[in-house]
Amino acid sequence: MRILILFSRLFVGSLFIVSGLIKANDPLGFSYKLEEYFAESALNMPFLEPFSLFLGALACIAEVVLGFAVLFGGRMKLATWALLLLTLFFGWLTAYTATCDPSDVYTVMVNGQPVERSVTCVTDCGCFGDAMKGSIGRSLTPWESFSKDMVLLVFIIPLFIFRKRITWNTAADDQILLPLGLLMVIGWSAVFTWYGPVWFTVIGFAGYLAIKRFVQGAKAEWVAAGWITLLSIVFTWYNYAHLPMRDYRPYAVGKSIMEQMESARPPVNRTFVSYRNKTTGEVTEYDTTKPYPWDDDNFENVPNSTRIEVIDPGVPSQVQDFRLTDAEGYDLTGSILNEEAPVLLVMIYNVEKTDRSCLPAIKTLVEAANAKGWYAYGITASDFGKGEQFRHEHQLPFEIMQCDEKTIKTAIRSNPGVMLLQQGTVRGLWHCNDVPAFAEAAALVQ
Repeated sequence: MRILILFSRLFVGSLFIVSGLIKANDPLGFSYKLEEYFAESALNMPFLEPFSLFLGALACIAEVVLGFAVLFGGRMKLATWALLLLTLFFGWLTAYTATCDPSDVYTVMVNGQPVERSVTCVTDCGCFGDAMKGSIGRSLTPWESFSKDMVLLVFIIPLFIFRKRITWNTAADDQILLPLGLLMVIGWSAVFTWYGPVWFTVIGFAGYLAIKRFVQGAKAEWVAAGWITLLSIVFTWYNYAHLPMRDYRPYAVGKSIMEQMESARPPVNRTFVSYRNKTTGEVTEYDTTKPYPWDDDNFENVPNSTRIEVIDPGVPSQVQDFRLTDAEGYDLTGSILNEEAPVLLVMIYNVEKTDRSCLPAIKTLVEAANAKGWYAYGITASDFGKGEQFRHEHQLPFEIMQCDEKTIKTAIRSNPGVMLLQQGTVRGLWHCNDVPAFAEAAALVQ
């Protein structure tokens, strides 16, 4: 039993630390995922959408604090209850995601009349942010996410049942739990190709050991919890106020948008349908790529007989929705990505929600870039009328183009943000708070 409890503490503690930090690395991205869940067409909790960022940050910080609490043996009654409830909640959420039927409808009242609308199924739970896509090439499927939560629950239950046996670590406990815990954090970090959680854990452990040296009794447990909470808040805030420390997205610096588009391959399917011979009653299945009696009056289609066989699943592109169109609706994506001169894209997913504090710096950057023969465009999901009004209001020296809102939010976690492209490759990304001088941007051009 001692070995089971020890392993459970190491497994649960290290995984919660890394999972929380992966999401805290991109708090805006996690909040966007929560907005999808809170939407009327999903969980029907639109009143929570304005609080998505706060709730997302709170969940990230809670995961990190609970992970350290398990390794430190601090306040285990509170910690294990929180772990159990949090895991059960996420288990329910992933089960909901896995069982969601996109063909379902829900009814709303519009002008006093019932109207049916399609359900929105969240296909990616966001359990590890974009880290799975950026490290192993794909996210966990909803059922894989549910299975992960159930495995985690298997190791949380012993901690919950035997929580009275787990007390604030002795020096001997620390000699076992801290090195092994750090090793497991290193292991999880290797999976996600980012060692930021390792350094965070080292700093957390160092503060914990200092607290144990100078603070005695139960007070030390609360001070240690405060220390980890403070670290987590600072880490989360930094990634919100700037860009993610580790960028897993397909628009990260150094990524070629053009190459990702060209490497995509559509799926190849073969469709079969069944027809009944009216004379003989015989039912035959036909490959629709070959002649079949769809126009023969002696045959009738068998209802619900269509069968699709996947020949090649293809290779999807994570940048397939990166489409830039002008006011006339012309798609200029190819010409912009193939442009040899550097191109600045000022990404504004919503002009009404834009942080205007950095617009003077953006205007200065764009004016200097234009003088050097660079190109610059404002990219927004707002309609052209609002985009043009916004551009004139702030005297911004670039043409407005449109792109999908979700794509803009994925490309850069800032509104506005600046992307530097050269022949389809991302050379630079800047948050509104970090708009560079022209010399800094020019230094990245090859």
